[in-house]
Amino acid sequence: MCTFLLVICALAAVAYTFHDIVVKGKRCKSNANLHGKTVIVTGSNTGIGKTSAIDLAKRGARVILACRSKQRGEAALEEVKRVTGSNQVLFMQLDLGSLKSVRNFAENFLKTEPRLDILINNAGVYMQGRTEDGFGMMFGVNHLGHFLLTNLLLERLKECGPSRIVNVSSSAHNAGKINFDCLNTHKALGVGTSTRDALQMYCDSKLCNVLFTHELAKRLHGTKVSCYALHPGAISTELQRNAGSILQMVLTSASIFFFKNAEQGCQTTLHCALQEDIEHLSGRYFSNCTVREVYAKAKDDAAAKKLWELSERMCGLA
Repeated sequence: MCTFLLVICALAAVAYTFHDIVVKGKRCKSNANLHGKTVIVTGSNTGIGKTSAIDLAKRGARVILACRSKQRGEAALEEVKRVTGSNQVLFMQLDLGSLKSVRNFAENFLKTEPRLDILINNAGVYMQGRTEDGFGMMFGVNHLGHFLLTNLLLERLKECGPSRIVNVSSSAHNAGKINFDCLNTHKALGVGTSTRDALQMYCDSKLCNVLFTHELAKRLHGTKVSCYALHPGAISTELQRNAGSILQMVLTSASIFFFKNAEQGCQTTLHCALQEDIEHLSGRYFSNCTVREVYAKAKDDAAAKKLWELSERMCGLA
C-alpha cells in the first residue's frame, strides 16, 4: 500500500509539473495603456472572452461585451464592472447565428460609438443544428457571423488605425477540411449527426477561421488594420457544454491536469490584440503567444479566396 501511494504521489507530481511548465504557457507581456480605445469582444459573458474583457477594461479600454443572451450578458457586465472598477464597459446584444442580429448590432454600434480599435472575434459553439438563416450551426456562428460582423465594421477599424482584428480559432483546424460542394448544397460543413460528425464540423469551422484571417490580411494590405488567428490552448470553459455526456466526462477529467483556466487561456488573445510591433505578422497564426507555421491547407490562397467569395454571397454582401 505504501508503494502504491508513493507511485500515485509521484504521478500526481509529474502531472502538476507538466501543467505548470507546459499547460499554463506564456503570458502576454504588453503593458499597453488603452485609455481612449474601444474594443469589441464577442462571446464575452463567459470563459476567455470575459477574462479578456476584464484585462482590457483594467487597461482603460471602453469594452463592448457582445453576447447573445441578454441575461448572461448583463450579469457579465456587472461582474466586469465590479472586478475592474471601470464604468467604460457596455453590453450590446449580438446573436452570431442570426445575420439580422449581426446587422442590427453593427448598425447600432456605428451609430453610437465613434471608435473601434480592436475587434476580438472570440465567440464559438460546439453544437449541431441550424441557425436562424438555415446555415449549419458551427459554420454559421463560428465563421459566417464573424465574417459579416468584421466586414460591416471594417471601415470604422480603418478610420481608427492602427487597429487590429483577432480571430480565436483552435489547433483543431489541423484536422479540418472545407467541403465546398456541401456548403453550396446544404449551407453546412457537413450533414452527419454523430458525435464524430460534430467534432469534424467543429474542426472544419476552425479551419474557416484561419483561412478567413489569411485572406483578410491580403485585403487589408496597405491599410493600418492587421489581423491574427490563434489557438488559445485547451481551455476548461463552457464550450463543451453541448457535447455528449461521454465526451463531457472525458473533458472534465482531462481538465484537472491538462486544460488551462480562462485567465491562462486568454493570454494569446491579449498578445495578438496588444503586443507591439507584430503588424508585419498580419494574417499569421499564433499559439502560446508565439507565431506558428500552419499546414498548407490553412494558407491555401485559392481555398481562402473561394471561402471569402462564398461567405460574401451567403451574407448578402456580394
